[in-house]
Amino acid sequence: MADLRRLIALSGVVLLLTSSCAYRYYADDLKPLGEAQQGAGKAVADDGTVTFTQGRLEIGLRPMKDEELNRQFGATGGAQSTNPYTFANSTVFRTNETPRRFTVFKIRVENYEYPKVFLDPTTMYITTQNGRKYYALTREQLDVYFRAYMGGGDGGDSPGAPGITYGVWKERDAQLRRTLFPIQQVFSAQEAQGYVVFEPLAADVTELTLHAPGVVIRFDYKGDPAERIDVNAKFGRQTGKIWPDGRKELTQR
Repeated sequence: MADLRRLIALSGVVLLLTSSCAYRYYADDLKPLGEAQQGAGKAVADDGTVTFTQGRLEIGLRPMKDEELNRQFGATGGAQSTNPYTFANSTVFRTNETPRRFTVFKIRVENYEYPKVFLDPTTMYITTQNGRKYYALTREQLDVYFRAYMGGGDGGDSPGAPGITYGVWKERDAQLRRTLFPIQQVFSAQEAQGYVVFEPLAADVTELTLHAPGVVIRFDYKGDPAERIDVNAKFGRQTGKIWPDGRKELTQR
């Protein structure tokens, strides 16, 4: 009996120590680094846009917050929300928080300099301070991603949720078609804008560079690319740990 009491007491100590160590990771929203770190020809706006300027050509790159995407595409409906970019108001068991579905950037091209310009969003990629690399997700890849949740089944649109209906899937697909950055040329005196989507960033990513490689600014007489430029922008975020008592431990960059 004495051994049993000691075992129960020891189990309580182990449980207390385990629960006291049950921290979880958090990450703030991405923000642009300063203009001195961005390089020549770039300006940082108050809304977080990093704009590259060459003559009268402007290319803006801006990280999107989930709150902004929720205001535009809706934040209610849980697993049945038609918002294609976030988990809306769905939450994860225990933490009661909403995870990030994607990492989303808004791209804007204003061409008042060249006969036509072409920025291919499918070639964009992210490099991070610790060597990670993320490639832009195409609409076809996003279609496969959302089809996996359609029509019920075991997975669901968020942990523990049932599958989405066909109508929800179709509306998400329509939203993506309308709002992803278009794969098309931007002619003189025209503008284009839309979103580019990446997988969620790992918890250890504190700084990153968004790359738009090989932007075509001149074409030859046959319509083939004759001159290209590489455009990029640098962003950072604060990461760390949250302990059960609410204490935050910041990651040192």
